Amino acid sequence: MKRWTTPATLLLASMVLLACSGQRPVEQPQAPTAASATGPVQGGRLVYALSADANGFNPVTDQFAAQSYSMAGTIIEALVSVDANGDWKPYLAESLTPNKTYDEWTIKVRSGISFSDGMALTGDIVKANLEAQKVSPLTAAVFVPIKSFELADAMTVKVNLNQPWVAFPYYLTTQTGMIVPPASLSDPKAASLKPVGTGPFLFKEYVPDNRMVVTRNPRYWRQGLPYLDEIEFRILPDSQTRAQTLEAGGVDAIGTSRDEDLTKFGGRKDAYTVHRAQGMAVPEYMFLLNTAVAPLDDVRVRQAMAYATDRKTVISTLRGGLTELADGPWAPDSKWYAAGAYPDYNLAKATALVKEVEAEKGPIRFELISTPDPNTMQGVELAQDMWRKAGIEASIKQADQADLINRAITGNFAATVWTQFSAPDPDGEYIWMHQAYAKPVGAISLNMTRLKDAKLSAALDVGRTNPDEAARKQAYGTVQQRLRELVPYVFVDHLNTGAIVARTKVRGIGEHTLPDGERGLPLTGSPIPYHPFSQLWISQR
Repeated sequence: MKRWTTPATLLLASMVLLACSGQRPVEQPQAPTAASATGPVQGGRLVYALSADANGFNPVTDQFAAQSYSMAGTIIEALVSVDANGDWKPYLAESLTPNKTYDEWTIKVRSGISFSDGMALTGDIVKANLEAQKVSPLTAAVFVPIKSFELADAMTVKVNLNQPWVAFPYYLTTQTGMIVPPASLSDPKAASLKPVGTGPFLFKEYVPDNRMVVTRNPRYWRQGLPYLDEIEFRILPDSQTRAQTLEAGGVDAIGTSRDEDLTKFGGRKDAYTVHRAQGMAVPEYMFLLNTAVAPLDDVRVRQAMAYATDRKTVISTLRGGLTELADGPWAPDSKWYAAGAYPDYNLAKATALVKEVEAEKGPIRFELISTPDPNTMQGVELAQDMWRKAGIEASIKQADQADLINRAITGNFAATVWTQFSAPDPDGEYIWMHQAYAKPVGAISLNMTRLKDAKLSAALDVGRTNPDEAARKQAYGTVQQRLRELVPYVFVDHLNTGAIVARTKVRGIGEHTLPDGERGLPLTGSPIPYHPFSQLWISQR
């Protein structure tokens, strides 16, 4: 298993899932019927295969990727969640209330909740967790706008900010809002191996690179949950092995993004169900460009790459025509989407721009980084061929995921294949695009394109600080306009190729409800999505 090597890389990996997708999606199969009509039943054991192990289970110190949330999320819960509409909802928190200027948020902690070690959840524990996140090398960059935390009463924490922050609760839906008991804060190494939380399951066993087992928490604060008695997360890195193990009956569910898996299991609806992330949970597939290095420091080169990229051919060739064109961070069905003039495929325009640059600076050549995954390489080679037709020479360099991310954050690259932008609120993309996070080549930069644009950054600031939704929409419209003009990313399409394949007896995937009764966000993440486990159940039919 690959391990991340720097704090910034850990933060990046917890919020960005690298593109590994060249697969052709299949139609969503029918939802579970018949047996599900009888309703959830208690009991049963689920064996669930993951593509990788976690880096640890401590949200303050360890990188959380999809597999981390799957495993640790059964034990450790967050203050806030997200509903099916993409709106934040209190979870361990009973309420979150801003002041009139949104530079102070009051978090009321839900009463009657205890950790599995017996300690009651209180305001001072929440405060200690948030303070630990603010000083952690892993997550400190996220909490830069926070000035201090204050205990207002035994169950209330006030968050004092340096500026208004309208979307602050969304940042408490991820590992920065996950709450552990004081013992975990005082002994972070132990917490990395044996997590303790308020969640529906209890830690039972962990064998690195092999399995993690959790058992039902009989004193879970959400009455009647969870349904399952036990879950075994089995680590099976090879996608073919995962599929074969599922078919052989060795596991009950797998995550996959392979075309052949989706086709095979999707065609056997009597035995399997296929669940794919949809809508706002789907990130964009793109090429990330380093605007601080030649030749990509010239906007004409970046524009030429966009004009030379035939997105429709990519979709028809690699996706079976079932994904949508992307022209920015948000899909057309998002309320934040603003239409505009993206450099659509035009080989003549691309060639003219290339010739203009060549006359001044010589041939356009650079290195394009890709993971060695065959499906990823297929898409990278297709882009290479498209750019070559316009006169751009991109040589492909393979790197494993950890090395690729390290190169991206330190600026040791020109262009790389990438997947990003699935935050439920657009402020979730602030640190990836704002010029304050663009550092020189060689320094760790969360804004990996290193684009410094005052108009784009000012619009991001408005989106972060202005509570008026119309003003925020206008601001994010400006963001999209500047991205289309300056092309720090060559957008291709909105991915929905990752899936969870399960035996039909496994019910409840993507169907969970929140404490207020609202439906939760079904699945999120890419290339393989993840979901909560508290409301999964095993049909007896």
